[in-house]
Amino acid sequence: MTSSSSDTILVTGGSGFLGGRIIAQALAAGYRVRTTVRSPDREPRVRQNLEAMGVSAGEALTFVTADLTGDAGWTDAVAGCRYVLHVASPFPAGEPEHEDELIVPAREGTLRVLRAARDARVQRVVVTSSFAAIGYGHPQTDRAFTEEDWTDTTGPITPYIKSKAVAERAAWEFVEHEGNGLELAVVNPVGIFGPVVGADSSSSIGMISQLFTGATPGTPRLYFAVVDVRDAADLHLRAMTSPKAAGQRFIAAAGDAVSLHEIALAIRDRLGDAANAVPATELPDDVIRAAAENTPALQGMLPNLGVIRHVSNEKARTLLGWRPRSAADTVVATAESLLALGLLPTGS
Repeated sequence: MTSSSSDTILVTGGSGFLGGRIIAQALAAGYRVRTTVRSPDREPRVRQNLEAMGVSAGEALTFVTADLTGDAGWTDAVAGCRYVLHVASPFPAGEPEHEDELIVPAREGTLRVLRAARDARVQRVVVTSSFAAIGYGHPQTDRAFTEEDWTDTTGPITPYIKSKAVAERAAWEFVEHEGNGLELAVVNPVGIFGPVVGADSSSSIGMISQLFTGATPGTPRLYFAVVDVRDAADLHLRAMTSPKAAGQRFIAAAGDAVSLHEIALAIRDRLGDAANAVPATELPDDVIRAAAENTPALQGMLPNLGVIRHVSNEKARTLLGWRPRSAADTVVATAESLLALGLLPTGS
């Protein structure tokens, strides 16, 4: 059966940073889109964000109220859909008292969506997992992590990282044993950056804002891979429709890990005077450790100082023809959008 842009697709978590971009690109491609929101009062904001992306949704976009923690609404949400893109995920404001506060909702929410999709005879579900399910709990290595790797959930990892690995494992096991022919593809994004159109954005965006505070004389030695939200959305749609994507995972990354220092320099270079507060130097680890003794907010980064998790995007590029923007273009576009919206710290 060939894919048609007149098909209806469900996108869970439509009010989120990534979910909104996926909806925009799907509507632009001619799909009818249904999206779930936890509360009906989120609909105007979703439509407003789409307008800011240049997309007038009109009647091609409909809303269903559904929450990952309960069954209500999911039968209506998946009814008549050919594809489901499960983007919604619980993300904590802080560390939970017990890891199950994160792990159980992530796992059960994913299974709730998969069961509804199977029962509605949906053709394929694309689950948004994370690089957190791939590259953590391992000793540092010079080789790049690929889709063959899985995070070691017995290693020293945070509850959030563990929740992503556990939820994705549960998805693959469900489709294998109870899927009844349901196809599954998974996208594993690294840190999601890119143009912001409103107050709703990924947790990664705060890292860019922090560079403009002028609060620190330099950046810590932190390394991470980035992906533009527009490219992550594009990869989801490719994973949704490509026959080659069924049964596959895809890392969504612009390229290998980059340093926070490199990111800061790219922003300073491209934004000029507007980025004068962005630090141009990199601080030694011992300086950060000393500062962390009196600054609890810094303590969480200590285990990651100097740690480079190399990552490969070759599979998505080769199998699906995906062509992401560079890390520099991505972080600069992030900063430019924050600047245009007046969302950068005062005095930057």
